[in-house]
Amino acid sequence: MRYRQLGSSDLRVSEISLGSWMTFGVGIERATAADVVDRAFGLGINFIDTANVYGRGAAESFLGETLAGRPRDSYILATKLFGPMSDTDRGLGRDQVAKQLDASLARLGTDYIDLYQCHRFDPDTPIEETMEALSAAVRAGKVRYLGFSEWSPANIREALAVSGAQPFVSSQPQYSLLWRRPEKEVIPLSAANGISQIVWSPLAQGVLTGKYVPGHAAPADSRAADDVMGRMMGPKMTEPTLRAAQNLKLLAAEAGVTLAQFALAWVLREPNVASAIVGASRPGQLEENAAASGMAIDGDLFRRAEHIVAAIPRESVKVPVVPGFNKGR
Repeated sequence: MRYRQLGSSDLRVSEISLGSWMTFGVGIERATAADVVDRAFGLGINFIDTANVYGRGAAESFLGETLAGRPRDSYILATKLFGPMSDTDRGLGRDQVAKQLDASLARLGTDYIDLYQCHRFDPDTPIEETMEALSAAVRAGKVRYLGFSEWSPANIREALAVSGAQPFVSSQPQYSLLWRRPEKEVIPLSAANGISQIVWSPLAQGVLTGKYVPGHAAPADSRAADDVMGRMMGPKMTEPTLRAAQNLKLLAAEAGVTLAQFALAWVLREPNVASAIVGASRPGQLEENAAASGMAIDGDLFRRAEHIVAAIPRESVKVPVVPGFNKGR
């Protein structure tokens, strides 16, 4: 496993990180989830990403119990706030930052969070209020560093303009061979301001593993076949996209790697990407994905892959709408 500097922080995070959306606390059996965490440590993964809204606290609670007993400096822990935790609790207002942070710390069983992230931008709260509340959390020692997820370039610039605020060190956008939007503005803007990318869905929720074949039912043990985990995959399961994935699988074979490894190596070719978040429903998936760290792939194969993806009709490559989350402004 290789490690990269996270923005302007002193954190060095593993190139492959462990995510918990739709898995820990809700999607897979507890014993299997614990095995996944154990295997992550064995593979050198030191960065774990979660959020308060994942299972309405279930993922954080699972991690708090599972990580108990491990030296706190043996892992880097990231969580988020914004999404609805009740009918009235959501957003990035001052009171919510204080309330949700303390709740996350309690569930995670820790005195501090290494990276505290705004899960989305909150257009209903002045950015100055949000930044002041987050900065206060850093000064209090409850948070080491700050990040955001799925903020637009305008959102980022608003935050950067707040005088005296603690700096952001990370951005968490969706980024993969199938979704390259951050390259246009978010990545250049971030790189110029000491902010690294921690990308989610680098495998397009499993589509970029090549396991889904056009005209065939999803494998019984796959995310797409699961009633809970597969509900967000519809927008990516179009025939043109799945056909392209099969063509990408042939390129990966030329490189002597799996398609998942090829897709992760493609994401990690970008210097501003510090880590690619992967979810796993069994330890073996982590082993395959972790092997992508440090892989050297012929740049010509990457260019051919980009050409294949560029031919997919845009209406076939969509972002899932996540209930309770806005798209920023």
